[in-house]
Amino acid sequence: MGLNIDRVEDNSGPGHAQPETTTISILVPSEKMGTQPQELHGVCLPPQKTTFQKLRHKLSEIFFPDDPLHGLKNQTRLNKILFALHFVFPIFQWAPNYNLTLFRSDVVSGLTIASLAIPQGISYAKLANLPPVIGLYSSFVPPLIYAVLGSSKHLAVGPVSIASLVMGTMLNDAVSYTLNPVLYLKLAFTATFFAGLFQASLGFLRLGFLIDFLSKATLVGFMAGAAVIVSMQQLKGLLGIVNFTSKMQIIPVLSSVIERRDEWSWHAIMMGFSFLACLLTTRQIGLRKPKLFWISAAAPLTLVILSTLIVALFKSKLHNIATIGQLKKGLNPSSLDMLYFHGEFLAVAVKTGAVTGLLSLTEGIAVGRTFASLKNYQVDGNKEMIAIGLMNMAGSCSSCYVTTGSFSRSAVNENAGGQTAMSNIIMALTVLVTLLFLMPLFRYTPDLILAAIIVTAVIGLIDYQSAFRLWKVDKLDFVACLSSFLGVLFVSVPVGLAVAVGVSVFKILLHVTRPNTGVLGNIPGTQIYQDLDRYREAQRVPSFFILSVEAPIYFANSMYLQERILRWLREEEDWIAANNGSTLKCVIIDMTAVTAMDTSGLAMMNELKRMLEKRSLQFVLTNPVGSVMEKLHKSNTLESFGSDGLYITVGEAVAHVSSSWKTQL
Repeated sequence: MGLNIDRVEDNSGPGHAQPETTTISILVPSEKMGTQPQELHGVCLPPQKTTFQKLRHKLSEIFFPDDPLHGLKNQTRLNKILFALHFVFPIFQWAPNYNLTLFRSDVVSGLTIASLAIPQGISYAKLANLPPVIGLYSSFVPPLIYAVLGSSKHLAVGPVSIASLVMGTMLNDAVSYTLNPVLYLKLAFTATFFAGLFQASLGFLRLGFLIDFLSKATLVGFMAGAAVIVSMQQLKGLLGIVNFTSKMQIIPVLSSVIERRDEWSWHAIMMGFSFLACLLTTRQIGLRKPKLFWISAAAPLTLVILSTLIVALFKSKLHNIATIGQLKKGLNPSSLDMLYFHGEFLAVAVKTGAVTGLLSLTEGIAVGRTFASLKNYQVDGNKEMIAIGLMNMAGSCSSCYVTTGSFSRSAVNENAGGQTAMSNIIMALTVLVTLLFLMPLFRYTPDLILAAIIVTAVIGLIDYQSAFRLWKVDKLDFVACLSSFLGVLFVSVPVGLAVAVGVSVFKILLHVTRPNTGVLGNIPGTQIYQDLDRYREAQRVPSFFILSVEAPIYFANSMYLQERILRWLREEEDWIAANNGSTLKCVIIDMTAVTAMDTSGLAMMNELKRMLEKRSLQFVLTNPVGSVMEKLHKSNTLESFGSDGLYITVGEAVAHVSSSWKTQL
């Protein structure tokens, strides 16, 4: 590469050998530092690579940042086969070393989470407008599949409240379960299939970064809004109302509660709110004293049994209390013939599957990573996507609806001493026993206890402390949180989710199109240059205007940056005039944080240089990263800057340009 700039070093020769660095000793004048020698370093080009090498490296960074196949390096064929087996089926990682001690711990935790999963499964199925038995089916097959394919030791799999709510809301807008139960079931199973397909595809294609568009801030608002709506909907069971609205907005729900007050049942109110108070009390006990987790874990099933006995013994006096009714015994029937792949409602099933799949995937991976961090092990996000996706696809063929990792059940699993995914198998076997032998016992289980269980479960989703932190730390994040919260409450759950994603994308675009810039000054006695607004001790360097750009320079922000830099320059000149400062001679842009630049950015740089030259101002760039340096070179932009236009640090730029002015005098 022939370059006319003597301090730009070509580091792209054969074998990428490092050239001997040329340094120039410069005297740096400073009132407080005295005259000190400063070495002037060359700015290196990155090693030369072919287009294919660059593309390969870029794709590797995008899709394989964790290098999942690093274990295959320098391995024998047998070890490679074993590695592949462990990679695809994580159960083979822990099963060979499984022992009786681990089994005892997993049995205890499996039975404990089963006591929570059974009543929650029934409750969440009703939340999705599905028959209660579907919730139990969904607590049997998916956990077995996850135990084989999942990489988390503590994730307890089953139905969850948010996915159930979203599925019920979106499907009910198109088809009523009451009017057309068969079609509703078909759409539910088909939506589950597409949710699993969507999730597994993200994992196989290494596209897990897409779920990051649901930021923490928007999820806090979305979850809180959904929790409020879910809780308000449960007033139907807690108050004993028969004809209740199916809408999922706060105003119609409150209106229905008031308009149907003639249907309120004092029996239901007394029992429902008493059980709710018990569940909330046991939940607080579990939160404040983790060693007593078993109290909050066993409370739902215990109260289900108690409420069922009360209704069964006093059914003549409590005839107006709605109950679950007869549940069918037996294993999950096949639902393969109920998958709906054609017809006018296919789009509804696909859309519902995509939305519920995204939400359940986000929740499941977040829960898995949380407990992996607590227990100091790693969870592969893409493998989790594949595991969750395949278990939902298999579940859709066995009368299950969307499932994922539940935070409440996973917390109980960890507190109960769960050590491996065997706890999911124990839980599934307990549900199996329930399906085969205990279903008749739920005939008199009242709806009010299911409503109380749902309220207790979702109330933990209202994270007001996180909302307060958002307000304190980042007002824009708080606006995103509030927007998704209000969208769920007053419009609909899908719209609230769309608002959440939209605000997240808007925030990204805002940061990209309006990047931060700042004026730098020198901290006396050092070669450190920092933002004048942040560091009071930093001082302007006479005759220099030093600016930092803190973002990549793309087509989306190049014109903004040009206008903003010119505005900074105008303000600097006004400041100099007002304070009788030294005449401005040089503009330096610190490129340290400019991680990339496209052709629009290059054009902006050239245009800015021409504009500054017309004003007799020298234009200097410092510390461009490798990719930016390469583009500056290939576009011949470096040629226009000359030997005094590119430096490795701001300090060297100031020193060398200052000394060049002195030699010209």
